[in-house]
Amino acid sequence: MSNKAVISLTTGLEDSEKVTVAFLVAVGAAENGRPTLMFLTKEAVRLAIPQFAHAVACEGCPPLTDLMDRYEKAGGRFFVCPICFDARKLDKGNLVSNAEMGGTVPMWNWIGDEAATTFSY
Repeated sequence: MSNKAVISLTTGLEDSEKVTVAFLVAVGAAENGRPTLMFLTKEAVRLAIPQFAHAVACEGCPPLTDLMDRYEKAGGRFFVCPICFDARKLDKGNLVSNAEMGGTVPMWNWIGDEAATTFSY
């Protein structure tokens, strides 16, 4: 059985609580040693742009910047949907260090032939 975790996120800062929950799941997996990938699509692709993810979803919620830092330090990676990114006319040369352009085929290649635990937000 694989210990990989894949979190698919379609939501951006228009729903910062949903983004926070997705990051809490991803951080938990990565900090517990699971190879962890967040697949960012739709408005979530903007989260891969440096200095974009500034939000505190609710009273008592950790700042999104803190969660992103923890995710990177734990080895978490992002695949950013190139179709969604291009549709928003964003700069592919301006991504956070643990992000790369990658669609569904690279995601499936990353998972490989083993099962993976998946979450979708």
